[in-house]
Amino acid sequence: MRKIELLAPAKNLETGIAAINYGADAVYIGAPKFGARAAVGNTLEDIGELIKYAHQYWAKVFITMNTILYDNELKEAEALIHQLYKLGADALIVQDMGILEMDLPPIELHASTQTHNFDLERIQFLEKAGFKRIILARELSLEQIKEIRANTSVDLEYFVNGALCVCLSGQCYFSHAISGRSANRGECSQACRMKYNLEDADGNILAKDQHLLSLKDLNLSNEITDIVNAGICSLKIEGRLKNISYIKNITSHYSEKLDEAIHKNKELERASSGHTEVNFKPDPERTFNRGFTPYFFKGRIPEIANFFSPKSLGKEVGKIIAVRKDHFLVKSKYPLHNGDGLCFFNKNKLLKGIQVNGVKGDKIYPNDMSMICDGVTLYRNNDHEFAKELKQDKSTRKIAIDILLEQKENQISLHITDENGVSASNFLSENFELAKNEELAQANITKQLSKLGDSIYDLNSIRLNLQNTPFIQTKVLNNLRRKTLDDLTSNRIKLAQNKGSRPLISHPKFYADKITYMGNVSNCKAEDFYRKCGVENIEKAFELQKNFDGKTIMITKHCLRYEFGKCPKTIKSIEDKPGPLYLVDNNRKYSLEFNCQRCEMKVVLMPK
Repeated sequence: MRKIELLAPAKNLETGIAAINYGADAVYIGAPKFGARAAVGNTLEDIGELIKYAHQYWAKVFITMNTILYDNELKEAEALIHQLYKLGADALIVQDMGILEMDLPPIELHASTQTHNFDLERIQFLEKAGFKRIILARELSLEQIKEIRANTSVDLEYFVNGALCVCLSGQCYFSHAISGRSANRGECSQACRMKYNLEDADGNILAKDQHLLSLKDLNLSNEITDIVNAGICSLKIEGRLKNISYIKNITSHYSEKLDEAIHKNKELERASSGHTEVNFKPDPERTFNRGFTPYFFKGRIPEIANFFSPKSLGKEVGKIIAVRKDHFLVKSKYPLHNGDGLCFFNKNKLLKGIQVNGVKGDKIYPNDMSMICDGVTLYRNNDHEFAKELKQDKSTRKIAIDILLEQKENQISLHITDENGVSASNFLSENFELAKNEELAQANITKQLSKLGDSIYDLNSIRLNLQNTPFIQTKVLNNLRRKTLDDLTSNRIKLAQNKGSRPLISHPKFYADKITYMGNVSNCKAEDFYRKCGVENIEKAFELQKNFDGKTIMITKHCLRYEFGKCPKTIKSIEDKPGPLYLVDNNRKYSLEFNCQRCEMKVVLMPK
């Protein structure tokens, strides 16, 4: 059986527990330092609590330490890795190759998407270097994934939902160039969500004040079967900054989708134990989203970006069909409620928002009528009722168990076995009086042993194998049940403990004779690693340089030539061949360069 994992983000302990409760087979969470979301570091105590909770279900906890490191941080990072290992962390997600030169404990290493895992030769190199898993670039198509799978044996992880970085991961220096906040250090200022003009060489403005680099959010809900069949072992949800309601909704949705895919293929199974029955219908459109795109999964498609807003749109609900003095009429696909937040694009393509103060049939009374436009499409970006439903839902994950109480001579034994075959037993050795009413006594025994309360277990069956039904006090039965359940949980956690071996770090021949600043070499250990791999010419990381003029600060598959109908592959007339293009903001001008062979666009920082 091939195990398939749903991997969910954890902003903190609370969201990590929610992710597991709502169907995640693993979660990834930021270490106290050195994670690619600097704003969501977690204490070692909280990480330890999450690991203990997850291991009850045989779910795993991966720790993100995926920033580049400076020389003065190496000792602290190494010590932190050992602390995380002692807590029981199942794997470490890293970007910096300097970590491979440290004295590491026997912890599994995953190559972060920040290591730029797009080209096959890069992925093969990382596999040979000692990584147990490679987190693939979001830009890869289904066919590219199949090719990678056919030519590697390493575990492969792939994003299925969430925000998209427009730049190839690990290759974005835009934020650091303009603000000093490095994406490779977990401090991205999200320059890609800002407004820009698009200009030609003559200064003609082709697009004004638009969010030209702001991508929609990824949603591969309908592609799960193809992704799994292509050889992906872990389906990753993005969102370590998202709140608990988002985690409940999105994790539940993809857990259902993964179960459907596994049901179709009897050679697959979930990577962890237990099941959750949620009390709401999951729907990704009803929580934060910028509109959805499958990105490049089935090849290049238009409109992968939303040029008009980087904000959440939510779900399309209908159109405004008439405007009155204090209300408007809407032709809605879904019921609207007091407290809903609605938004729409006005005639100038500006996103406007209103709050619903009252609803009477198809009449909507908003808090502000001044922005209302007849005929526009409405989106609900704050679904009041759904948000309340998610907040109130306290679904828990349960592991099925079978209970057997049997009697041998003067000994009463309780055996509990879970759905994975893990068991625990306890015994009572004393002379019990025979029950005066055998039927009533057996009913009471069954009742007390079935009381699983707020435990992580769900009763599948209970069987009594008694020679002569004894009278056992309720208190004695309850203590026996509690102790045996506690022992079962302890046994499960022990079996879940990481028994990994020390990473087999090697130094395979690197596929190039030079590493530019895009190799993100920011410390002496990373430099040592690459020199052992045969690289002599190593440029310092972008963050260690002083002059950025003329440097490529972004490489992306998102192509503005293509989006504006100027792709050379589709233009036949020589006169229509595109000339130079530039992005312009209030402070700088950026040259756009196009590598049509690789179907990529570069953003180059021009001198002021």
